[in-house]
Amino acid sequence: MNTLKQQIIISGVGGQGVLFVTRVMAEAAIAKGLPVFTSETHGMAQRGGTVVSHLKIGTFASPMIRPYQADGMISLKAENIAIHGSYVKPGGWVVVNSEHDVETDLDVTICRIDADGLAQSSGQARSANLIVLGFALARISRQAADAGHRFFCDVEDIRSVLEAQLSRKKPMLDASVRAIETGYNQGINKEGVCDGLYTV
Repeated sequence: MNTLKQQIIISGVGGQGVLFVTRVMAEAAIAKGLPVFTSETHGMAQRGGTVVSHLKIGTFASPMIRPYQADGMISLKAENIAIHGSYVKPGGWVVVNSEHDVETDLDVTICRIDADGLAQSSGQARSANLIVLGFALARISRQAADAGHRFFCDVEDIRSVLEAQLSRKKPMLDASVRAIETGYNQGINKEGVCDGLYTV
């Protein structure tokens, strides 16, 4: 019996691909035979309003994550840490898309990547969400392994989901895989340095 249980918040604004990231992660879990709950809130999303998804991996009774219960948060916009960061439990993690360091009173480990800048410079302006996800897979998987745990999926799981979803859209598939690899390589290449990784 698989006892793995993880709760993750994915937060951003309309147009950033919060729901796509959530769906890709959920399908990666399903492919591994893990139970999944997702729930989302996206009022005014098309006008740049806040979008937040709750992703629960493992056996849970309801889809909503309570405050201070999430293991971590993927934030596609730095300002959203102030809005949804309180879902993360003390000692949890936040991976954030931000050009600058992020200040917060939360007791969490913050891992930052300038995904918008990387997406622009690589000609993949619409793929910042997947760059953040790739970075999270590299950094959080290693953090979990260091703590004697395991993250529910890895970059190969996500690549398999993208290949299944976008098999008939080759240009989009290639761009998505490049974005995941860009973020993942950024996370791996910071081994031992931890630029952008700090505890507050």
